[in-house]
Amino acid sequence: MNLQPHIRRAWLALIKYALNPLTRRLARSSIGPFSLIRHVGRRSGKTYETPLIVAPIHGGFMIELTYGPDVDWHKNVVAAGGCTVIRRRQAYLIDRIEPVDTATGLAAFPASQRFVLRLLRRTHFEKLLLRQQP
Repeated sequence: MNLQPHIRRAWLALIKYALNPLTRRLARSSIGPFSLIRHVGRRSGKTYETPLIVAPIHGGFMIELTYGPDVDWHKNVVAAGGCTVIRRRQAYLIDRIEPVDTATGLAAFPASQRFVLRLLRRTHFEKLLLRQQP
Protein backbone atom coordinates (compact mmCIF):
# COMPACT_ATOMS: atom_id res chain seq x y z
CA MET A 1 0.00 0.00 0.00
CA ASN A 2 1.78 3.14 -1.22
CA LEU A 3 0.22 6.01 0.70
CA GLN A 4 1.58 9.26 2.06
CA PRO A 5 2.99 8.62 5.57
CA HIS A 6 0.26 10.58 7.40
CA ILE A 7 -2.52 8.90 5.39
CA ARG A 8 -0.93 5.49 6.01
CA ARG A 9 -0.79 6.14 9.78
CA ALA A 10 -4.45 7.22 9.80
CA TRP A 11 -5.47 4.16 7.78
CA LEU A 12 -3.58 1.78 10.06
CA ALA A 13 -5.14 3.43 13.12
CA LEU A 14 -8.61 2.93 11.62
CA ILE A 15 -7.85 -0.74 11.01
CA LYS A 16 -6.34 -1.19 14.48
CA TYR A 17 -9.14 0.44 16.46
CA ALA A 18 -12.22 -0.20 14.30
CA LEU A 19 -11.81 -3.31 12.16
CA ASN A 20 -9.44 -5.42 14.29
CA PRO A 21 -11.84 -5.73 17.27
CA LEU A 22 -14.48 -7.22 14.96
CA THR A 23 -12.09 -9.62 13.24
CA ARG A 24 -10.59 -10.62 16.62
CA ARG A 25 -14.08 -11.58 17.78
CA LEU A 26 -14.62 -13.63 14.62
CA ALA A 27 -11.24 -15.36 15.04
CA ARG A 28 -12.06 -16.34 18.63
CA SER A 29 -15.37 -17.82 17.51
CA SER A 30 -13.74 -19.78 14.64
CA ILE A 31 -16.18 -18.14 12.21
CA GLY A 32 -14.59 -17.04 8.98
CA PRO A 33 -11.00 -17.15 7.77
CA PHE A 34 -9.31 -15.26 10.62
CA SER A 35 -6.69 -16.48 13.07
CA LEU A 36 -5.00 -14.56 15.86
CA ILE A 37 -1.32 -13.74 16.15
CA ARG A 38 -0.52 -13.41 19.86
CA HIS A 39 2.64 -11.38 20.40
CA VAL A 40 4.39 -9.36 23.10
CA GLY A 41 5.03 -5.64 22.73
CA ARG A 42 8.73 -4.99 22.29
CA ARG A 43 8.60 -1.88 24.52
CA SER A 44 5.58 -2.41 26.76
CA GLY A 45 5.89 -6.15 27.39
CA LYS A 46 2.10 -6.29 27.02
CA THR A 47 0.45 -9.21 25.21
CA TYR A 48 -1.47 -8.32 22.05
CA GLU A 49 -3.63 -10.28 19.61
CA THR A 50 -3.75 -9.28 15.96
CA PRO A 51 -6.25 -10.89 13.57
CA LEU A 52 -4.78 -12.22 10.37
CA ILE A 53 -5.63 -14.67 7.61
CA VAL A 54 -3.11 -17.52 7.65
CA ALA A 55 -2.72 -20.51 5.36
CA PRO A 56 -1.70 -23.78 7.02
CA ILE A 57 1.42 -25.29 5.46
CA HIS A 58 3.64 -28.23 6.38
CA GLY A 59 5.42 -27.21 9.60
CA GLY A 60 3.55 -23.97 10.20
CA PHE A 61 1.65 -21.21 8.48
CA MET A 62 2.00 -18.83 5.55
CA ILE A 63 1.04 -15.20 6.14
CA GLU A 64 0.60 -12.25 3.83
CA LEU A 65 1.84 -8.91 5.16
CA THR A 66 -0.93 -6.66 3.81
CA TYR A 67 0.74 -3.47 5.02
CA GLY A 68 4.31 -4.72 4.71
CA PRO A 69 6.74 -5.55 7.51
CA ASP A 70 6.74 -2.02 8.98
CA VAL A 71 3.77 -2.55 11.33
CA ASP A 72 3.86 -2.95 15.11
CA TRP A 73 2.64 -6.53 15.36
CA HIS A 74 5.25 -7.74 12.86
CA LYS A 75 8.06 -5.80 14.54
CA ASN A 76 7.01 -7.37 17.86
CA VAL A 77 7.09 -10.90 16.43
CA VAL A 78 10.51 -10.35 14.85
CA ALA A 79 11.93 -8.77 18.02
CA ALA A 80 10.65 -11.65 20.17
CA GLY A 81 11.75 -14.31 17.69
CA GLY A 82 8.28 -15.81 17.56
CA CYS A 83 4.64 -15.67 18.54
CA THR A 84 1.61 -17.87 19.04
CA VAL A 85 -0.89 -18.49 16.25
CA ILE A 86 -4.40 -19.23 17.46
CA ARG A 87 -6.36 -20.95 14.74
CA ARG A 88 -9.73 -22.62 15.23
CA ARG A 89 -9.27 -22.37 19.03
CA GLN A 90 -5.94 -24.23 18.90
CA ALA A 91 -2.65 -22.54 19.90
CA TYR A 92 0.54 -23.10 17.89
CA LEU A 93 3.94 -21.88 19.10
CA ILE A 94 6.04 -20.23 16.41
CA ASP A 95 9.78 -19.77 16.84
CA ARG A 96 11.03 -19.08 13.32
CA ILE A 97 10.01 -16.62 10.64
CA GLU A 98 11.20 -16.94 7.05
CA PRO A 99 10.48 -14.55 4.19
CA VAL A 100 9.42 -16.25 0.97
CA ASP A 101 9.03 -15.09 -2.61
CA THR A 102 5.65 -14.00 -3.92
CA ALA A 103 4.98 -17.15 -5.98
CA THR A 104 5.66 -19.44 -3.01
CA GLY A 105 3.52 -17.32 -0.72
CA LEU A 106 0.59 -17.18 -3.12
CA ALA A 107 0.72 -20.94 -3.75
CA ALA A 108 0.01 -21.64 -0.06
CA PHE A 109 -3.40 -19.97 -0.13
CA PRO A 110 -6.65 -21.44 -1.46
CA ALA A 111 -7.62 -20.41 -5.00
CA SER A 112 -10.25 -17.88 -3.88
CA GLN A 113 -7.82 -16.09 -1.55
CA ARG A 114 -5.01 -16.36 -4.10
CA PHE A 115 -7.23 -14.62 -6.66
CA VAL A 116 -7.86 -11.70 -4.28
CA LEU A 117 -4.19 -11.48 -3.27
CA ARG A 118 -3.16 -11.31 -6.94
CA LEU A 119 -5.85 -8.74 -7.69
CA LEU A 120 -4.55 -6.59 -4.81
CA ARG A 121 -0.94 -7.13 -5.99
CA ARG A 122 0.26 -8.48 -2.65
CA THR A 123 3.95 -9.36 -2.57
CA HIS A 124 5.03 -9.67 1.10
CA PHE A 125 4.77 -13.25 2.39
CA GLU A 126 6.40 -15.08 5.29
CA LYS A 127 6.42 -18.55 6.78
CA LEU A 128 5.71 -18.84 10.49
CA LEU A 129 7.34 -22.12 11.49
CA LEU A 130 6.20 -24.26 14.41
CA ARG A 131 8.48 -24.74 17.38
CA GLN A 132 10.20 -28.10 17.12
CA GLN A 133 9.88 -30.49 20.04
CA PRO A 134 13.23 -30.95 21.87
